[in-house]
Amino acid sequence: MPQLFLNERSCESTAGPDRVNRAMTELVKAVVAVAREDGAGTVLVAREPVTALQLAVGHPIGKWIGLPTSRDLWRRLLLLQAKWPHRAVFPEGETYSDVEYRHDGVPVEGLGAAHLTGGLGVSLAVEPHWHADRLALVREELLDDEDGGSEVRDVEIRHAATPEHVESHRHWLRSGTDTARQEALGALRSGAELWERRAELFPLLQFLPLARQNFAELPEVWVRPVGERLGELQDAVSAWDPVRQPIAPQWRSDVRTEFESRRRLCWFPDLDGEHRLFDWHCEFLPKPGRMHFRLVHEERTLRIAYVGRKRGV
Repeated sequence: MPQLFLNERSCESTAGPDRVNRAMTELVKAVVAVAREDGAGTVLVAREPVTALQLAVGHPIGKWIGLPTSRDLWRRLLLLQAKWPHRAVFPEGETYSDVEYRHDGVPVEGLGAAHLTGGLGVSLAVEPHWHADRLALVREELLDDEDGGSEVRDVEIRHAATPEHVESHRHWLRSGTDTARQEALGALRSGAELWERRAELFPLLQFLPLARQNFAELPEVWVRPVGERLGELQDAVSAWDPVRQPIAPQWRSDVRTEFESRRRLCWFPDLDGEHRLFDWHCEFLPKPGRMHFRLVHEERTLRIAYVGRKRGV
């Protein structure tokens, strides 16, 4: 999964408080937008802990956190994985001390780390040159030869400072997520393993505790197909706006509600103990595999109650 690297240079401006706070709000919205695509794999990497960030000269992050409009975004940011300093995500034993990256002649450690690891740079767009979905950097690497020279070349990185920038990277983010998920599913051999990794592979979906036994009883031949259907549901939910789509998300495979005559088989005790109708369903091969769930509009997700053989047959 791609990692997000905070551009420390964008946090060193002398911009006014209002401008800095607006830029921080847009930045966090961008990070949250990435998390919706990348799920549990999203990691924000910075030079220092997020709680200790200076957003500008004389402007600690606490000034932004204290705004009423920032509280929900701050909670979301805290839910993401965070690492610091940048070398914390480098391969073991590697420091990249022989490589330097510059933007407009100024060293940019965070953006350089994004290029080294194939990640995404993120910035506060308090200055026009940070308001872009891609940034050009100059990379200089010391050569291990007798002359002791260096190699200098131009490189480009993916970058975001607003949710609109994230939109331009959506296909790249989704492709990386899909590839990693498919590789993970291919290594699973039991429904119990799939259940244990559900939060990692399908972070936007919810599961009733009683479904755990269903997963434990899945034959191996159903493990990969169930995982693929869950992945399609995850992708559908990630793009769902219940306001614009009040009935259901745009499904990525054949999903429908149960016939009236079979709905008696679709009632399950929900998380609060109340019996509710879980009549949305999808199928998986080999037949008669079926998965039942219900939409939870207020939480922009769906909750899975049953996975296994078609009920009543």
